[in-house]
Amino acid sequence: MPVVLRIVLIVSSILMLIYMLKKVKKSKVQIEHTIFWIIFGVFLILISLIPQIVYLFAHLLGIQSPANLVLVFIIFILLIKQFLMTIEMSQLEIKIRELVEEIALKEKKDEEL
Repeated sequence: MPVVLRIVLIVSSILMLIYMLKKVKKSKVQIEHTIFWIIFGVFLILISLIPQIVYLFAHLLGIQSPANLVLVFIIFILLIKQFLMTIEMSQLEIKIRELVEEIALKEKKDEEL
């Protein structure tokens, strides 16, 4: 894995971790939502510091460039995260719709009295 990619991964991961921890400390984001990003950042730091892991998996999967494996893996993980967020958003939209309907029915009932 190129040294430049390793440095970029380490620096960006550390900055991301610092940013996330500051947001949690200021109560801007819930810890449950931050756990994914903390684990993701630690994983990126780990594979940057120990690139032999990436070389091993690249060899086992038949990928010639370990950098390509890292990028494909990052894209794959982010796609999964996006899909999970879409599911959560859909569930929240359903709850909002149900609450709005409930409030509208209560307001109509109050007007009739």
